This record gives sequence, structure tokens and C-alpha cells, in this order.
Amino acid sequence: MIKIATAECFTHGKIGNELHALGQSYEGKFGCEYIKNPEKYGGFNYSEISVTCSLFIPTIDAVKTILRVPNPPEPKELIKGIKVYDEYGDKEVSKVMAKAVKKLTNCDIAIGTTAGIGRGGISVVTDELEITTTTNINADLRENNSFDLLKRQESGIKKAIEIILLLLNNDFKKLESIENIEIIKK
Repeated sequence: MIKIATAECFTHGKIGNELHALGQSYEGKFGCEYIKNPEKYGGFNYSEISVTCSLFIPTIDAVKTILRVPNPPEPKELIKGIKVYDEYGDKEVSKVMAKAVKKLTNCDIAIGTTAGIGRGGISVVTDELEITTTTNINADLRENNSFDLLKRQESGIKKAIEIILLLLNNDFKKLESIENIEIIKK
């Protein structure tokens, strides 16, 4: 069994929900919204996925108290406690969030996401790898443009899921070909 945990901000826990539906083989409205053809990624048995938790962590206080990160990077701005970083900061903080949820849950794969100004940050952390990337959509949380924020969210969910499915299927060639991806082997 492969245990997965998420600490998500702009993706609102939807990555964890989607992976849970995949692992449980749920169908219809209770099933996957974004994963339509998982077998195209390879022959991994997705019933071997167990989502330990999927946390929605939009605020800096939640990073400190729930994820137990005593000194996270300082946001550029706070909006009602919601952390707003630039793209560089988002990538850094998504990795901090993934590492923290991995430590808390002792899962095999941890995912962290956060997005303020720019394309946001997505990190996937295992015992062997740290994968960090961004979405393909620029948006600015401070502008409250729902259309752009939704498009960035959808891009982030799809990209994170693609990374997970490629990782589960050990397809590192395709994983390494993803735009704007950084893979660090530990």
C-alpha cells in the first residue's frame, strides 16, 4: 500500500480527493473529476493507493499550527491570514508544506501546493525524491479574479496528478520532460 498525504492551498484539497477516488475506484459523481484514463500512464494497480489525509492549508497560522512548521518563510502579504508569496516563495513553501505533512503522517508520497502571485508552487516529496514545479497559468490572488484563479487551480490539480501517476508508474523519462520541473534525488 502506498500512503499519500496532501497539504494544499490553492488546490483546495482536490488533489487528495481525486487520488482517494482513484484508489477507491469510485465512479460517477463520487469518482474522479480530473483523472479520466489513468491506465495511459502505465500498469500500476491504483487500488494500492491510500490517501492518509488531504489538508486545506491556506493560512500562515495553519502552516505553523497544523503542519507544525515553527518558522515558515515570511509571506509578501497576508489577506485575512491567507499567505501570499511570489512564485519563488510559492515553490519554496510548497516544498515546506509537503515535507511537513510527510513528517506528520509518515506517508510514502507527500504533496504540497500554494499559490499567491504568479504560477504557484507544487511539490511532491518521497524518501528518494523532491519534485517541484509550477502551474502553467499566471494569476494574482490579490486581484480576486475568479476566472484566472480557477484556471490556475485546474492547471495545478492536473499537473500534480500527472506527476503522481508518472511517479507511481516509474516513468521518469516523461516525468523529466514536464515543463518547468525540478527533480532532486536525495
